[in-house]
Amino acid sequence: MSRRSLLRGAAVGAGAVTLPALLTACGGGPGGDGKTITLGSNSSDPIPKKAFAEAFNAYAAQSDGRKVKVNTVDHNTFQENINRYLQGKPDDVFMWFAGNRMQFFAEKGLLHDISDNWQGYKGFSAALKAQSTGADGKQYLTPYYYYPWAVFHRKSLFTERGYQVPKTLDEYVALAKQMKKDKLDPIAFCDKDGWPAMGTFDYINMRTNGYEFHKSLMAGEEAWTDKRVREVFDTWRRLLPYCQQGANGRTWQEAATSLQKRDAGMAVFGLPHPGAQFPKTEQEDLDFFPFPVINPEHGQDAVEAPIDGFLLAKKSKNLKNKKSLESAKDLLKWLATGKAEDIYLKSDPNNIAVNDQADTSHYSAIQKKAVDLVSGAKQISQFMDRDTRPDFSSTVMIPAIQKFISSPNDVDGLVNDIERQKKSIFTSD
Repeated sequence: MSRRSLLRGAAVGAGAVTLPALLTACGGGPGGDGKTITLGSNSSDPIPKKAFAEAFNAYAAQSDGRKVKVNTVDHNTFQENINRYLQGKPDDVFMWFAGNRMQFFAEKGLLHDISDNWQGYKGFSAALKAQSTGADGKQYLTPYYYYPWAVFHRKSLFTERGYQVPKTLDEYVALAKQMKKDKLDPIAFCDKDGWPAMGTFDYINMRTNGYEFHKSLMAGEEAWTDKRVREVFDTWRRLLPYCQQGANGRTWQEAATSLQKRDAGMAVFGLPHPGAQFPKTEQEDLDFFPFPVINPEHGQDAVEAPIDGFLLAKKSKNLKNKKSLESAKDLLKWLATGKAEDIYLKSDPNNIAVNDQADTSHYSAIQKKAVDLVSGAKQISQFMDRDTRPDFSSTVMIPAIQKFISSPNDVDGLVNDIERQKKSIFTSD
């Protein structure tokens, strides 16, 4: 499957740092001289941080004296404070997400229009362009990579124990029961960071009710009190006995490490998450399978494959300078090339290039499998906290899901509370 066919034809949806430190560390550095480009990064983990540094250094080496000053902030801190960051003193360029999460800030006038850049971009599909486009029809994002969510496991553990990849929910539960008998935590599970468990909700929802319902629910067009939503939580409640206990106190790194240490048998994650916790010598033992079928009508049609990229902050004081704006756009033009993605992926093999012109010949077996998974999807979602409003995902859904994990029996009270808050937020504009 060529890179051009990927993401084409699929219906695409969409050490903590304190807030004062976030707002002062980012956007306040040297810039405005047309040569120094400040960049706010949420890639605080070692592997992507190193990979991005190599990409930015490569840009500096081929540019006419330009350089990139990176301000890195813990991923969760950056994500939870992005609204105040963009309205405060943001960097010139910042890393963020495609789809609704980008469109939301575009509508608020917090992003620079880069439609002129897109006129020269090559190697991006129409679907990628759509995910980089605001409600006004203008482009605001330069996509860089994507990664699918699936159920990850160790190949050797499955071989040693004779485990078979489950195709249906019943088979998934049966496998989890066997793992429990074998003294494993069947499903590594975490939600201290607030977002990891959203992937499980999305998959149960899309497998039960289909992608179109997921899209409408995230857009605030469906009631959370609908029996279809209750069914999602009821199904999830069936799985909770096989998940690691104490999830609200466990980080994603800790959950992924339990998979790596063979304490847990499976984990619902995005490709970079377990990949970052497996040593290089064990990378080939990491494998995945699509989230199991629940409703045959929807099968395994939908795949969560979030797209990450780069944007320009409208309120950057440096971008008021024409030369600085030209430099920032020049950086994005370079990041949009296959060559730039090749440099990044050489050091971070846990993501997939979005540009058709990137070199995929060096891809590992799991990267090739990830490409096949997304290429074969009938619909592609962007993940809950990207397919809906950021204020709804952060202020309502994070605490709601954490509450469900700790007290899963009051589904009626949970969905009623979500619906009440949803109405308030989606009608506030």
